[in-house]
Amino acid sequence: MAEQASPQKKKTIADLLDVMAALRQPGTGCPWDLEQNFASIAPYTIEEAYEVADAIARGDRANLKEELGDLLLQVVYHSRLAEEERAFDFADVVDGITTKMIRRHPHVFGDEAVRTAGAAKGFWERIKAEEKAAKEAATELGDRTEPEVPSILEDVPVGMPALTRAVKLQDKAAKVGFDWPSLAPVLDKMKEELAEMEAAIAGVGASGSDTKAATAAVEEEFGDLLFVVANVARHLAIDPEAALRRANEKFRRRFRFIEARLAERGRTPTQSSLAEMDAIWNEAKAGEKT
Repeated sequence: MAEQASPQKKKTIADLLDVMAALRQPGTGCPWDLEQNFASIAPYTIEEAYEVADAIARGDRANLKEELGDLLLQVVYHSRLAEEERAFDFADVVDGITTKMIRRHPHVFGDEAVRTAGAAKGFWERIKAEEKAAKEAATELGDRTEPEVPSILEDVPVGMPALTRAVKLQDKAAKVGFDWPSLAPVLDKMKEELAEMEAAIAGVGASGSDTKAATAAVEEEFGDLLFVVANVARHLAIDPEAALRRANEKFRRRFRFIEARLAERGRTPTQSSLAEMDAIWNEAKAGEKT
């Protein structure tokens, strides 16, 4: 009887760290990897996070496993770059996040009295505030004799997707009372911003207007409109990025339907009229509803 081959031993985090170290080894490593730095890798990190979210949205577990691996590689990559600078290494990253999770969940990891009390309202914000205060206390003030007045908005990352960051900024401000009391005034504000954008657009072609300044005004008003739309989403507890991703996918699906229908007729979109494509779009829309 033939012997069955033993299952291949799975690779570990240690193996992945060794692979990254080899890729970054001067003289024998990968030329491309050796050229990279934090700034050049950062866009890939953001891209991989989006691809994880996409796999989740599609319910594709096999792809999710692969994308999570790609995202993990980004953490390993940045950790290796930091290790080469003697700033920190992967073990420090693991230690830091593990310590933080334990600290932020006293109702799970605390003593018996704390666990019995459970998660008190506002405990998460209180713990984060204590962490922030500790960081500020440990920061060197340099030549300043007085620390700058801290802002509650400081810890909202600039690199976040703009719609998500808008919601985060609004949510932070809302926690200290700077918020509309209900959805109705937010919707009124959205209508107001739309009217202001329409007025700015009308000003672009106005006689004697500064075209560059008028165009800049349109862009500013468009930004204001998007910001208040994000606020509408926040009041409705909707993730605007997720909603827009679904809208994008809906558009892609319906336009693909248009392409398929036209192909059945021996034509492409460029060989068709807007009226015909719009009619097929409505057919796709009706089909989805039924």
